[in-house]
Amino acid sequence: MSAPRWVDGNRFTLLENGEAYFPRVFEAIAAARHEVLLETFILFEDKVGLGLHAALLSAARNGAKVDITIDGFGSPDLSPAFIGALTEAGVRVHVFDPGTRLFGWRTNLFRRMHRKIVVVDGERAFVGGINYSADHLADFGPEAKQDYAVELEGPLVAHIQRFVQQAIVEGRPGRSSPERRWFRRRAPPSALPSQAAAGAAQAMFVTRDNREHPQDIERHYRAVIRAARHRLVIANAYFFPGYRLLRELRRAARRGVQVSLILQGEPDMAIVKSAAEMLYHHLLRAGVHIYEYCERPLHGKVAVADDEWSTVGSSNLDPLSLSLNLEANVMIRDRDFNRQLGERLDHLMAHCCKRIEAADLQESSLWRLVRSFFVFHFLRRYPAWAGWLPAHAPRLTSVSHTPAAGAERLTEPARS
Repeated sequence: MSAPRWVDGNRFTLLENGEAYFPRVFEAIAAARHEVLLETFILFEDKVGLGLHAALLSAARNGAKVDITIDGFGSPDLSPAFIGALTEAGVRVHVFDPGTRLFGWRTNLFRRMHRKIVVVDGERAFVGGINYSADHLADFGPEAKQDYAVELEGPLVAHIQRFVQQAIVEGRPGRSSPERRWFRRRAPPSALPSQAAAGAAQAMFVTRDNREHPQDIERHYRAVIRAARHRLVIANAYFFPGYRLLRELRRAARRGVQVSLILQGEPDMAIVKSAAEMLYHHLLRAGVHIYEYCERPLHGKVAVADDEWSTVGSSNLDPLSLSLNLEANVMIRDRDFNRQLGERLDHLMAHCCKRIEAADLQESSLWRLVRSFFVFHFLRRYPAWAGWLPAHAPRLTSVSHTPAAGAERLTEPARS
């Protein structure tokens, strides 16, 4: 994929939590006439997964070409009946890096396909952080997740459509793209279909991979933080970024930008909060405001800056998302959308969060000094260390058309 660029003429609709997201996505998929492309990290066989299942079957039976890609680590336990019904209807099911198990443990821990994307008929797309599982609905209970996605129309949809199509082609065994060499020029991409403007928003589709775009999302975050003049709000579920991004946050706060972080106060994993808390003193001293969302687990990955810029996507600000996983965000320049998302984040900070003050952090200064020393050096070096982990070309396994074989192929490694 070529370097991302700003595209004019788009319209965005903010979708908060599964209550807003799932009905819009399922309706769009079920009404598809030509094509459905879907990528997700998690697909569970619960009431949400069954709702998606029904929508996909409806699209396929109406004649649409349907391709779905699930992550082999995030979606390992779908039943033969669930998969078989899809493949019998003509849905092409692809599994990203299905791994063998070692003593019952999954071995494909790193380099996950963490994107959440839907494209319908090349006219409408959905991008965000919401998986297909019931824990994105409020009736799931105290563990229900707070999250965000966007529905978009306009010329950027064609860019997202081509990206997902290429990911399927390049991930198939025996059809992966050749490695780039200095003496081999890559063929220019084909022209995108023209699409009428749907709104006034400029937008950019930014992805992270382990070959050509390993730092794109983080680089855009850092550029926006540097450019911020009066306000920056970041809501991020898993927050343990690298040294350079932390440095930009501190610099922004010190030059007078109101920098606010919304992080997990009731995390789905205890280590998430423990890791973020290691950074609190460092950030608070520079004037960064820290809020812990305490109503339920925060799963969002969104931000707003000043009066125009926003982002919504799948990328956390932690080592997995910034250095290992495959991620996708949309960057948006639109005052109306910025105001809408900003108001929702303001509501969280005012009504659903606890603001953290330096006095709330109870630990000895000696321990803080020692811990800060090790955290500082880890943050400076972990992007380089991440490069030592296995970084192979993405592999997709296409599930066979028989229900029984479909279940087996979900956990077998791809053959090339």
